Amino acid sequence: MKKLVEKLEELKKSEISETIRNRINEFEQFQKRENKDLFQELSFCLLTANFNAAKSIIIQEEIRGGFLTLEKNELIKKLKEFGHRFPNNRAKYILDARKHISTLKETLKSFENEKELRNWLVNNVKGLGMKESSHFLRNVGYKNLAIIDFHIVDLLVKEDLIGRPKTITKKKYLEIEQVLEKVGKESNLNLAELDLYLWFMETGKVLK
Repeated sequence: MKKLVEKLEELKKSEISETIRNRINEFEQFQKRENKDLFQELSFCLLTANFNAAKSIIIQEEIRGGFLTLEKNELIKKLKEFGHRFPNNRAKYILDARKHISTLKETLKSFENEKELRNWLVNNVKGLGMKESSHFLRNVGYKNLAIIDFHIVDLLVKEDLIGRPKTITKKKYLEIEQVLEKVGKESNLNLAELDLYLWFMETGKVLK
């Protein structure tokens, strides 16, 4: 862990730290947004499951309000047009999630514990697993949940902090999250900040 913490400390002194601070500020501002904006972000996170995050951002920018209004076949057509790998399933999940639009902001505020809120999302929004629920919550201002995708797993394996898991069950997800919590504590970063730094280390990019 020492080597990884040292790398993080160097990055915190570099220009990328300002980019990451700005991105965290953007996430914090999202808590002031309306249900429709939160739902568009939820839809984005539904798109990212087993798919490229950068391409999902492009699709989100193209569709925007259509996530709330397009009929199923129209949404499928749009997702195909913009190259999504699973247009049928993702359209189905987004339409199903629309039942939460009017109560989304209220639901988020009703939980004091972030992990309990994540569990609610996993159990009540089809298509959102642990990673996608954590991703959504980070993007709307929550800071204490890990987003564990293959980039993060690859980095942690290379740093000898975990063995490579065959699959990431909920139990394994929580185990890896505990490792990341320790890294965050050692580097004085919350998990939202840590994710952006680790993603940059692995990909050279700061996305969302």
